[in-house]
Amino acid sequence: MSGYIGKKIRLERIINRETKKTIIVPMDHGLTVGPIKGIEKDLGEMVNKIALGGANAVLGHIGIPLYAHRGYGPDIGLILHLSGSTSISPESNYKVLVNNVLEAVKLGADGVSLHINIGTKSDPEMLETLGTVSRECRELGMPLLAMMYPRGENIEDEYDVEVVKIAARVAAELGADIVKTNWTGDPDSFKEVVDGCMAPVIIAGGEKAGIKEILEITKQSIEVGSAGVAFGRNVFQAQDPTKLVRALYLIVNKKYDVNEAIKEVKLL
Repeated sequence: MSGYIGKKIRLERIINRETKKTIIVPMDHGLTVGPIKGIEKDLGEMVNKIALGGANAVLGHIGIPLYAHRGYGPDIGLILHLSGSTSISPESNYKVLVNNVLEAVKLGADGVSLHINIGTKSDPEMLETLGTVSRECRELGMPLLAMMYPRGENIEDEYDVEVVKIAARVAAELGADIVKTNWTGDPDSFKEVVDGCMAPVIIAGGEKAGIKEILEITKQSIEVGSAGVAFGRNVFQAQDPTKLVRALYLIVNKKYDVNEAIKEVKLL
């Protein structure tokens, strides 16, 4: 039982207790693509900007707690990313385990995450990893966020609702507490993803997009039952990350319309 109450306590640090919604900012990109804009070196300053906006958690590899622990500013949850690959790998879709749940416990993390690509030739190994990590999370009371993407040789369109539904459901079947996956392009199709997954579903940000587009997608996803967003580049490469996160907070947790949120935080 202790593992389950531990999960509950930690989940309340990364999901709003009242609304059951979350805003997570992944910053794991450095392992995959190197020091891109927004996360070049001073990660702590960016974490602080995100925290000031009202995000629930940042997500990243062990470099985040090692090099970006601030010791100042508002508190924010930490999700330790356990898997990875680099963009220059000959098989970059194969995400291997680079850390473990016990290390996350030692670091004081509030959750762990895994990236799983369904439809690539290495997905059996990644599924095995997901099952193993899920068991460890239950034993140690650690929430598990599964990033589930239909991606690889068997996938023609990774935003097709039929394959996104499968990817999301796989994570729930294997015990994930939160599922991050692709926005399918419209509310009706994404509602199928949410309705077909027992665990809370949040949307990935994908490639860099315009501010209004990101906010509109957020609003549409919340209206059909998503549990929030996990936006990386679209936040940490924004002109004002704090204001953008604040606008997301108003839409996700306070049910603001997009234009109301923009006006409230003087975003544009």
